Amino acid sequence: MKLLQADDIHKHYGGAQALRGASLSVRGGEVHALVGENGAGKSTLARILAGSTRADSGRILIDEQPVTIATPRDAQRLGIGIIYQELDLFRHLTVAENLVTGSVELQGRRMDEFCRPFLDAVGLDCSPRRMVSTLSIGQMQLVAIARALSTNAQLILMDEPTSALFEDAAERLFALIAGLKRRGVAIVYVSHKMDEIFRLSDRVTVLRDGMTVGSVETARTRPASVIHMMIGRDLEAEQREPRTSGEVVLSVDRLSTAKLRGVSFHLRRGEVLGVAGLVGSGRSELGAALFGMDRVTGGAIHQSGTLGLVPEDRRYQGLMMQMSVAENGTLAVLPRMQTAGFVKRRRERREMERVGRQLGLHCRSLDDAVSTLSGGNQQKVLLARWLLANPDVLFLDDPARGIDVGAKEDIYRAIDRLARGGKGVILVSSELPELVRCCDRILVLCEGRVTAMFSAAEATQEKIMAAATNAGDAN
Repeated sequence: MKLLQADDIHKHYGGAQALRGASLSVRGGEVHALVGENGAGKSTLARILAGSTRADSGRILIDEQPVTIATPRDAQRLGIGIIYQELDLFRHLTVAENLVTGSVELQGRRMDEFCRPFLDAVGLDCSPRRMVSTLSIGQMQLVAIARALSTNAQLILMDEPTSALFEDAAERLFALIAGLKRRGVAIVYVSHKMDEIFRLSDRVTVLRDGMTVGSVETARTRPASVIHMMIGRDLEAEQREPRTSGEVVLSVDRLSTAKLRGVSFHLRRGEVLGVAGLVGSGRSELGAALFGMDRVTGGAIHQSGTLGLVPEDRRYQGLMMQMSVAENGTLAVLPRMQTAGFVKRRRERREMERVGRQLGLHCRSLDDAVSTLSGGNQQKVLLARWLLANPDVLFLDDPARGIDVGAKEDIYRAIDRLARGGKGVILVSSELPELVRCCDRILVLCEGRVTAMFSAAEATQEKIMAAATNAGDAN
């Protein structure tokens, strides 16, 4: 029986058509993957079903009865919960307050008791009274998942739920999904990760350019076929040629902060150094320390040249959401865009168009607010900023998070071009295959300490995971 049926859904933002007749049918107790390139309309459709965005036209049925979902409260009453790709948590409130928003009768110890089972279910080991603003992005992701579980929804929309999770937390989420499925809960799983889609889902619906291309049973198709439906062509991954590294451009000696404990490594020009670790291992804190955002309590940093940082949290630490695409892209090189104190818009557009082509940036206009772009294209704007700035060292904190399989190739090529151009690149990633593919060496952190350093030739996912959990001698 169909739990949800969405037919001929249309939505436009200004002159941009986000959805052009999209449809989705979900059965009770199934995991239904929703896939497509960045800008295909996946998140827009999910927001419409969750009541945070109103469709221009179309029809939605729950249990074969027409319904109107005008607000998130409407969706919740209908048994629909959502985990957004761009987390919608109240950062000035505690973890518990985020889970029980709207339940004023829960206070103090009762609130903690209510929250604890859901936090345990997602594996978040922190006090319910901890402020959300003090958590990492990965920990915030777990809070969002716990909140969705707490609503007892019969349909949960998960928009890139593992984008900031390392393998241990992702495995816990997969077990949760299996348990929800056994209880008859339906999951709409929005993801770009083909391994997850084929591991978890019963069916796959593909969107392209705001329209539904088709739906297939996962067991009766292959990843290559789904990718072809998504992008309209076969995806050919490039084989990376060996790179040659030069002199040391960054040297870190026994670096310590509130989170890091005696971290040491060096980075050469022309090298991509990967950083792996579980949520809370200190990956993002390393970038914050190098960039002067966290106070260094010990050790030394020696660098020759400039440093750029693409942060993990693009919305709160990277982008000015109310500013245009072009303005965001040129923030780091604003003096270069000016004459006599005035920004030369033609020069600004020319520079952004150049790097935008390299990254495969898709937007209706460079004058549009960056908030109107898909999450993946927002990430490309942030990366474009540093391509324009041309630093000697670039710290990339999960730059391909929430980016589709076709666009990831653009990101990987950009990283390779930077390294071959003599830049030193530090790449943090939650995806072990990404690290193995892109990096020359991989540094592994566990609880703020370096537990292993692997060359590309010797690195395997098993070795990295063992070092990330400090499970014996990973080497």
